[in-house]
Amino acid sequence: MTFSLNDYLAELVPLINLDCGSLHKPGIAQVAELMAAKYQAMGGWHIKQVDCGVAGPGLEIRNQPDAAHIDVMLIGHMDTVFPLGTAAVRPMTTDGERAYGPGVSDMKSGLLNIVYALRTLPPAVRDRLSLCVCMNPDEEIGSLHSSDWLAGVAREARHVLVAEAARADGSLVKARKGMARYRIDFSGKAAHAGNEPEKGRSAISELGHWILAINALTDVKSGTTLNVGLVQGGNGANIVPAEASAVVDVRFWDNQAYQRIDDQLQTLSTRPHLEGVGIRLTREAHKPAMVPSEGTKALMRLVEECGDELDLPIRWQAVGGGSDANLTASLGIPTLDGLGPIGAGFHSEEEYLDLASIEPRIALLQRLLTRLAD
Repeated sequence: MTFSLNDYLAELVPLINLDCGSLHKPGIAQVAELMAAKYQAMGGWHIKQVDCGVAGPGLEIRNQPDAAHIDVMLIGHMDTVFPLGTAAVRPMTTDGERAYGPGVSDMKSGLLNIVYALRTLPPAVRDRLSLCVCMNPDEEIGSLHSSDWLAGVAREARHVLVAEAARADGSLVKARKGMARYRIDFSGKAAHAGNEPEKGRSAISELGHWILAINALTDVKSGTTLNVGLVQGGNGANIVPAEASAVVDVRFWDNQAYQRIDDQLQTLSTRPHLEGVGIRLTREAHKPAMVPSEGTKALMRLVEECGDELDLPIRWQAVGGGSDANLTASLGIPTLDGLGPIGAGFHSEEEYLDLASIEPRIALLQRLLTRLAD
């Protein structure tokens, strides 16, 4: 592989210097158009746009669209967490060692690394593999609108590689916490707080009981944590509040422990602490924990062998954040993550991409595909 960092960065800039936050369909569509054009230019790829509803388009790209199975499924997401206007305020910059910008490592560089690995993959290797690249538009909000599509494709796959960024120390990702997000809406009855408070039913008071109950479900030692991260309610200090809401984030290593949490939350929703208050519990997102199976462990050993051949030390981490690897791993498919270049500062103004890591990670991905073809 002949690699030019300048050429790579020139291709990366247009992917960074546009707003493509989750649910911003025009920006997502623009990323999809840019990525599809790269595969079109390569030749030999069947490109299908997938309608993911309000999230925008996804891309499903195959070299053997009629194959009975997929040898390797490669996954990346096109959305970022950043609001409209961010790209204009913080366009991509470099300082010789790092590149900066919204989504530079989470995960536009991962998408581009897949392209570079496949562009120069020897035809004899590519022809021995049934490959499928899926790019979804909504990973940052839990893949709410793309998970059914991804799961349907993944069930045909023998291996899944996710090109999220490698960790700051270069580690790849072998395990990820599961996550769930709930919205809880409380409906009470408004009343004048001075004249007749007894006629009211406080939705915020019910919310307060829930916060205490949710905090009591946290078990830090086992890694099962619940966080009430957003609360809203009320229209004035002199009004008994008729409406309130909360958004709760749940993280876990043990999928069975999570199921118990879900059961407890469902039970709580049927038993208000205050008479006359209604509760509606909605699970807005869910990703099972990614736990290495025996098949995943065998895939890890293969990656380590590839690293040895390239004189690239391979380290592994278990991390708290979720990705689409959680979904495919829960289906029993050997799955590894963190196969993009090194980065850190995700979801912040400090997000960066380690420039020296780009070429070695492309080579690692190519070597792994070659070994899987063999």
